[in-house]
Amino acid sequence: MSHRRFLPLLLLACGAAAPAPPHVQAPRRIVSLNLCADQLLVDLADRSQIAGLTRNAPDMEMSAVAKRIGGLHILGQSAEEIVAIAPDLIVGTPPRSNGMLAALAPHHYRTVDLGWANGYADIVAQIRQVAIAVGHPARGEALIARMDHALATLPRVPGHPVAAYYQRRGFLTGTGTLVDELMTRIGLINLAAKLGKPVLSQVSLEEMIAARPDYLIVETASDHIVDQGTEMLHHPALDRIPRLHLPEAWTVCGSPAYVQAAQSLVRQVTASRAR
Repeated sequence: MSHRRFLPLLLLACGAAAPAPPHVQAPRRIVSLNLCADQLLVDLADRSQIAGLTRNAPDMEMSAVAKRIGGLHILGQSAEEIVAIAPDLIVGTPPRSNGMLAALAPHHYRTVDLGWANGYADIVAQIRQVAIAVGHPARGEALIARMDHALATLPRVPGHPVAAYYQRRGFLTGTGTLVDELMTRIGLINLAAKLGKPVLSQVSLEEMIAARPDYLIVETASDHIVDQGTEMLHHPALDRIPRLHLPEAWTVCGSPAYVQAAQSLVRQVTASRAR
């Protein structure tokens, strides 16, 4: 199939996204160029359509679909490998500084360039975007309906407790982020908002102890000390603050795993209060 067929669509070089027009058949060789695209493709495309996922797709700590990619092709880091596949759809793009963009642009592949998801509405929009592009819009709508129902029936945490999403080396996730929106949705108050912190900031142990949040939200990968970055999260001074644990794979991208993260946080807060 000629790549020229897709020239009326927006090209890789412009970094935009467009759904396939009605006359274009469903793609048969889809390639993902980032972790977030990996996860949406596994949920929305037929396995036979997926020609390549990124090297992060099998990473259990980073990918929410890692257990479901057995048998799918994992890409290396060369543009030549992608050219050899002759994809009829590329979902996601690497960082703009990545030389792969320049190598792929002359081929005028049809693309869906996913932006950064900062909330549930962004996730829904991207599911629709990808579902249309891969030729399964009804599958996307069914997934969205299930997610909407799960979130609508999820109880909110009572009392507006304050929580800090505290990461290795003392980084605190601020407002305007996916995690912040997730916390607000279930009834938690982000400590970063109370402290007037930006999107990402470093907060010392002393400052965290003085702030006295009701909960620390930590990534499950930091449950054990593996380096200096995780060591500070295990300082005895933090022991009195209850912890809520989330896999990074559920929050690193805007994906259906957002629902799992919300459900898990509510369960953990409920269990903590029952003790």
